[in-house]
Amino acid sequence: MIVVDGGSRDATAQRARGLGARVISSAPGRARQLALGADAASDAETFVFLHADTTLPAGWAARVIAALEDPRIAGGAFAFRFAERGVRLRLVELGVKLRLALARLPYGDQALFVRASVLRALGGVPQAPILEDLDLVRGMRAHGALALLPEAVTTSARRYQVRGVLRTVWRNWLALAAWSLDLDRARVAAWYRR
Repeated sequence: MIVVDGGSRDATAQRARGLGARVISSAPGRARQLALGADAASDAETFVFLHADTTLPAGWAARVIAALEDPRIAGGAFAFRFAERGVRLRLVELGVKLRLALARLPYGDQALFVRASVLRALGGVPQAPILEDLDLVRGMRAHGALALLPEAVTTSARRYQVRGVLRTVWRNWLALAAWSLDLDRARVAAWYRR
């Protein structure tokens, strides 16, 4: 297990070390952090990218291994649910299910996993100031099929609760539209982080 800490101000690094993880310090930036983690695990056959506020389901490793037994599978992701409860959050979860059913487009908070050979063919984790997870998914699709596992990761709804559920969903949709239209990613990132 490798934890790439992007300058957290809490005890993340110490807690991770205490649990046996290798901790790498990094400047902030998810794409940079993912790339550093992948580089540090260069002998791995498969990468599972997990956000700090996301928990994997029981039996996750066996599910990833089983999915990758099919040579057509380049990578995949898990289903999604929030740790917290609430009607608006349940509607967001439903929206994620709908996005997966219609577009087969998982996000990074769904614990993306990818074969090392596919990641190498992509030249590593795509580097972008925002939406690198969608770039990674697009790259995986260019090298094979995606396995969308029915077991759900559990993610904190903190970001939705701080900004507001509807406002966060709206911003995510606009960011997805900007990605789809291939708009300047630095400008999208600057807007999104306001």
